[in-house]
Amino acid sequence: MELAQFHHLIDKVRQAVQQVIVGKQSVIDLLLVGLISSGHLLLEDVPGTGKTLLAKALAKSLDCEFKRIQFTPDLLPSDLTGINFFNQKLSEFQFRPGPIFTNILLADEINRATPRTQSSLLECMEERQVTIDGQTHRLDRPFLVIATQNPVENQGTFPLPEAQLDRFMLKVRMGYPTTAEGIEILKRFKTSDPLETVFSVATVSDIIQMQSIYSNVYVSDDLFEYILAIAEKTRVHPEIALGVSPRGSQALLKAAQVYALLSGRDYVVPDDVKTLVKPVLSHRMLLKNPLKARENFSEILLERILQEIPVPAEQDLQKGTISR
Repeated sequence: MELAQFHHLIDKVRQAVQQVIVGKQSVIDLLLVGLISSGHLLLEDVPGTGKTLLAKALAKSLDCEFKRIQFTPDLLPSDLTGINFFNQKLSEFQFRPGPIFTNILLADEINRATPRTQSSLLECMEERQVTIDGQTHRLDRPFLVIATQNPVENQGTFPLPEAQLDRFMLKVRMGYPTTAEGIEILKRFKTSDPLETVFSVATVSDIIQMQSIYSNVYVSDDLFEYILAIAEKTRVHPEIALGVSPRGSQALLKAAQVYALLSGRDYVVPDDVKTLVKPVLSHRMLLKNPLKARENFSEILLERILQEIPVPAEQDLQKGTISR
C-alpha cells in the first residue's frame, strides 16, 4: 500500500466517524493509532461523554465484525472466551466461541468485572489467542479491544491491576465538549441518531494492509535515544515507584510511527513523540503516593520530564522508505 492510498482510506474513516462524533479530532486520531498499530485502547471518562458511541462509530465505519460486552461482577471468563460443550447428537465435545472471537471488541465498563474475568483478557490482548482446556485458538486479524471505564464511581468496581493496564497501548479521555460543540451535538441528535447513517468505508483487507506499512516509517537514532531517555527518567524519578517498562517504550515508538503516517509523513519527528507520551505512558506508571494517581498526577510528571529532556534537533529525520 502506498502512502497516498493510506491517507485516502484514513480520511474516509475519519469522515465516517465524524458523522457521529462532534469535534474530538485528537481523540479520533488516537483511536486510529491503536487500530493501525494493533494496540488496544482504554477510554476513561465520566458517563455520557461519548465513549461507547465513539467505539460504535469506528466499528460501523469498518467492514469488520463487532461485538459488545457489558462487564458485570457476575461475568465469567468463559462468557468471554467460550466453552467446550458436549454435543449429544454427535457424541463429541465441540468448541463454542465466545464474543472475544471478533475483530473489534467493546468491553464496556471493564472495571466492573472481577479480577478473574479481567485476567482472562490478558492472553487475548497480548498474544491474540485463547487457550481453553489445553487447546489454543487463534484470533482473526485485525483484533482490537476498546475498553471503557468510569473513573469517578468506585462502588462495586475492581480497579485494573498494573499488568492489565500495561496491555493497553493508549489511555484516552474524551473530555467535555466546548459550547459550540455542545450546540452542534444537540442539533445533530435532535431528530435522529447519526450512527444509523454510517456505512463501512474500509475492509478487513484494507486494515491489514495499513497495519503492515507503519513499521517502515523512518525513525532516527536521536529519536530512539529520546524515547529511551523518557522511559528511563520515569524509572528513577523520586515520585514514581514503578516506571515505564520496555513494553511501554516500544508502544511509544509504534504509536509515534503511526501518528507520523496520520500526519502525512513517513518519518517521525519529536512532536509525534511528545504528543503521544501522556496517552501511551501515563497509565503504565505507579506513583508512590496513591492519592495523587486519582488526580492524574502522572500526566503532570510526564510533562515535567519532557521539559527536562533535551529535544533532538530536526535533522536527518526525513529518510522515509514508504513509496509516495
